[in-house]
Amino acid sequence: MTESLLIERSGVILTLRLNRPTLHNAFDAALIAALTVALDEAGRDPALRAVVLAGAGASFSAGADLQWMRGMAAASEADNRTDALALARLMRTLDELPKPTIARVHGAAFGGGVGLVACCDIALAADSARFGLTESRLGLLPAVISPYVVEAIGARQARRWFATGEHFDAATALRIGLLHDVVADDQLDAAVARQLDLLGKAGPIAAASARDLVRQAARSSDRDALDAANADLIARLRVSAEGQEGLGAFLAKRPPAWARGD
Repeated sequence: MTESLLIERSGVILTLRLNRPTLHNAFDAALIAALTVALDEAGRDPALRAVVLAGAGASFSAGADLQWMRGMAAASEADNRTDALALARLMRTLDELPKPTIARVHGAAFGGGVGLVACCDIALAADSARFGLTESRLGLLPAVISPYVVEAIGARQARRWFATGEHFDAATALRIGLLHDVVADDQLDAAVARQLDLLGKAGPIAAASARDLVRQAARSSDRDALDAANADLIARLRVSAEGQEGLGAFLAKRPPAWARGD
């Protein structure tokens, strides 16, 4: 645990809770570094099945800390580039984490906070959550997070929200694809628990690999190469220990070992 990040382990589930509640969990260099390190460590932990990203206090994350941004405004272009690359590494680490990830969103999710949501595999929000890609109001743009946000909401939606910087509600975030589900505020933890239960019933390797399969299918322009790669993947999974256990359990009408906690 660090001052700005709470690391909570419960069995095979890791919760990383941004912990700057008086600043609505706004980013600074220390929080970016702490979260990157925690995600790196989570990715290397073979016992972990899923990672939940949440925020302490009233908000998920209000984006960049204004005091930190004030300091960066006075820094050189080279220093600003180094700082931006640290944020880029955080987003890429989360996006490519070899564990299923869930964003538990409440309160405000602005700027980089939206980037975190977009990087997670499953994004759930309370009905009262608010969102915004507000950088343009400062004469800036959400450049570092743009690959992940555009992938989540599409280019057409991104052109509007990147340019206007306007706020939008959870229902809009659901409609444009940033979120997977919106629930009543008092049902958010239960919604997260339901997704964790579903992930617990899936094969650990299969669940962790789903993101890569989706990405390859979405981005490949060579259908022959894609067909070959997918055939290799399913053949490899079928003969793997996990695949053999899953198929055997299904045919025997029993839960697989991973669902029993074996």
